[in-house]
This record gives sequence, C-alpha cells and structure tokens, in this order.
Amino acid sequence: MKEQKFRHEIKHYINYFDYLELVSRLKYLTKYDENASPDGSYKVRSLYFDNLYDKALREKVDGVQDREKFRIRYYNDDTSFIRLEKKSKRSGLCLKQSTVISKEQCQMLLNGNLKFLKESSNPLFLELYVKMHTQLLRPKSIVDYTRCAFEYPAGNVRLTIDKDILTSSNVAQFLNPQLPCRKVSKIIIFEVKYDDFLPRVIADAIQVNSRQATAFSKYAVCRAL
Repeated sequence: MKEQKFRHEIKHYINYFDYLELVSRLKYLTKYDENASPDGSYKVRSLYFDNLYDKALREKVDGVQDREKFRIRYYNDDTSFIRLEKKSKRSGLCLKQSTVISKEQCQMLLNGNLKFLKESSNPLFLELYVKMHTQLLRPKSIVDYTRCAFEYPAGNVRLTIDKDILTSSNVAQFLNPQLPCRKVSKIIIFEVKYDDFLPRVIADAIQVNSRQATAFSKYAVCRAL
C-alpha cells in the first residue's frame, strides 16, 4: 500500500477562460500526468462511501477540520486497474492512502460480500471492513469528471483542473463504463497540491483574475442533487 505524507491542498473556482489560460501557461512549465492523453486530460470515476447518517457528507458541509472518507476509483473507463483510497484531513492538511483492488474484489464489495476484506492482510482492506461493520459504511454515490493534471518536481507539486462533473446514485453499476450519469453543473475546480512549499514560478503562473478559494466537494455537490 502506498502512503503519502500530509500535503497542502487548496481548491479554487475558476471559469472556462481561466481554464484555457492556465493550461496554456502550465503546459510549458510542467509536465502532464504520465497517464493522461496527449492533451493532458483523462476521465475519473469514483465511488464514495458514507455511513447510515451521512457522516462524511455532514462533516464536509459543517467544515469539520479532522475527517476522513473512503472511495474506489478508476480511470478512462479502464476497470483493469482500480484503487481503493482513504483520504484524511488534519488541520487543513491532507493525506491519501491507496491500494489496488481487483475488478472481481470490487464487484464482490458491491454485492455485499466482504469476506475478502476480512481475510486480507492489506491494512486498508481490513480498516474498510471494520468500518463497514462498526460505522455501517456503504457505497453511496458515483462521481465522474474530466481531469487535466500537471506535475512539477520541486515541492512535489500537482495541479489539477476538474470539469464536466457527472453523478449517479446507481452504485451497483459502478463498474459499467456505459452507466448514464446526470450532469452536475458547469463548475470548474482548480486544485493546487504540494508538500512543504510552492515554488515561486508556479505561484506566479497560476494567478488568474477570477480565482476564488473554495471548500468545494464533488461528493457533497453530487449528494445534494
């Protein structure tokens, strides 16, 4: 299981013109995500978990500083590589833990068969199993979007622009790339992620006129529909 350190993650609302401006600048200063298409974009599909009382949703809406959420994610409609992820937030910093989950295991989970989680030696599988029993975590919402991602080595910077957000509550069909989804809005989210410092060259490059800091959550917005 790959574990990262706690990182800064800052989100901003931007408009379409800002999006075009940022892409035109960043493609010369950074490199595209290695798994992206030639234009730097790729599709993301995530399945978010929550408990019977929507704890993750309520904590996000209420602005609770220390919180966590589980999700399963795959890219570009390719179910041959799927990841189980846990994101934790502590005092404004974020940590992501992730591990590979097979398509067959994912389908078992969707069917309510959790035996493979219980019998695994994978700590993230075991934690999810415990919390699905003690906190009644269950798959709640599918979130789709298109992401354009850039990377810069100094500061371990990752810059992402998410748009064309879609959603579905038909969680049983998470592994079906043809699942019809509803359009959420025309919102575009620009996110800046880095370790201990943000290089000045990047800080200067990402300045746009209409950028507004936000605590936007794709999961929360999709659950509100």
